[in-house]
Amino acid sequence: MRVIARLDVKNNYVIKGIQLEGLRKIGDPLELAKRYSEQGADEIIFMDAVASLYGRNNLFHIINKACEEVFIPITIGGGIRSLNDIEQALKSGADKIALNTAAIKNPDFIKEASRIYGSQCIVGSIEAKAKGGHWEAYVDNGREETGLNVLEWAKKLEDLGVGEIMITSIDRDGTKKGFDKPLVNAINSLVHVPVIASGGAGKSEDLIGLNELCHGDLSAAAFATVLHYDLETILTLKKGLDQ
Repeated sequence: MRVIARLDVKNNYVIKGIQLEGLRKIGDPLELAKRYSEQGADEIIFMDAVASLYGRNNLFHIINKACEEVFIPITIGGGIRSLNDIEQALKSGADKIALNTAAIKNPDFIKEASRIYGSQCIVGSIEAKAKGGHWEAYVDNGREETGLNVLEWAKKLEDLGVGEIMITSIDRDGTKKGFDKPLVNAINSLVHVPVIASGGAGKSEDLIGLNELCHGDLSAAAFATVLHYDLETILTLKKGLDQ
């Protein structure tokens, strides 16, 4: 399983909150990306946490600088709304593009982007919140509901051509209570593309339990809080998987 470091960025600082709210400054994104890369992270995900407020992604310059010292795959997301945005992100050095809001507003954008740049380049990003007996997809960094059933949307993303799906549990984000295992397992069992679990990890045992539930079939998990607050390192997370 790939162990991914997730960096949510606002105004050139990595930030972290709980359930995507109450954001606190953590540190410099370039320094953290380099640290996690040196620790052995398999990938880095940079997400623009306020892109929806400005209608654009503001991380291209950060990605460009990060690529000078970080030599593992980089995914960028937040505010990517056009083929020109994707082109700019790739020229900045990103390997993959995570799409959420733009995909929901215009599903054909996913199809077109996957056709032009290849499925391996496009990640379908889903922000999920439990609602009644199901999960609903949200946009704008968890601020706005869409009415879309998460499982149905995940399947549609696969049909539209994404190469990966990243599922972020809004309910668990930043809580350190563990991943939303039923949510991740449901999506991982439904689609045939790799799935990245995100939101809720508080210790290495959370990853071990999720991996066991998914019968060792989960492709990747993304971590933020446990790394930013030195509760775990990339090494201890990977050692837990090897036991």
